[in-house]
Amino acid sequence: MSGFASSFRVLLQTMKRFARRMREQDGAELVEFAISLPLLVVFVVGIYDFGAAFTLKQKLGNITLEAARIAASQPMNDLSNAVACGAPASVCEIRDIVATDLQKNHADNNCQLAGVTASPIATLDWTFTSSGCILEINRGFLVSATLQDPLPSSSSYTIEATQVTLTYPYQWQFGRVIGLLVTGANFSASAFSSQATMENLN
Repeated sequence: MSGFASSFRVLLQTMKRFARRMREQDGAELVEFAISLPLLVVFVVGIYDFGAAFTLKQKLGNITLEAARIAASQPMNDLSNAVACGAPASVCEIRDIVATDLQKNHADNNCQLAGVTASPIATLDWTFTSSGCILEINRGFLVSATLQDPLPSSSSYTIEATQVTLTYPYQWQFGRVIGLLVTGANFSASAFSSQATMENLN
């Protein structure tokens, strides 16, 4: 009987030691998880945020390119007549195209440009500002180029073009989680700017 009791005691002690080790390992794993979780959150949010910013930058580039292409094909004969939006009808149409494209591309801030009145910058240059967005449409943007002749002399010439510039505010989500790693760190809002220029066809 004493042999059985001693064996049982040894078995109980072994099980207690095993249970104690298991508790110690669980505690270590919990500490490791608590240390690594903020890093994982920052990495995941950072990847998502920078991916979203890159996609938005591409969308803004496409929007300004389409706006410049359509604006360059508009007639120039109405540019001296401002209408209700504070700019010529063809310029107001470009503003509306940009506003529609921002809504179609599901931008976080669609800028509410559709009802904004223009502020003239120069004779053929107008700007629209709303919700942190700035849209500039310059129908008289001059581009200088040099024509290379076979002869040693070269001649320069100037092309009249349309330039569309869109500045768009972007609020980084990354700024909300960087404080988990670095106390007091701040990742403030940025402004993305996209520009497209195209030779006037009319």
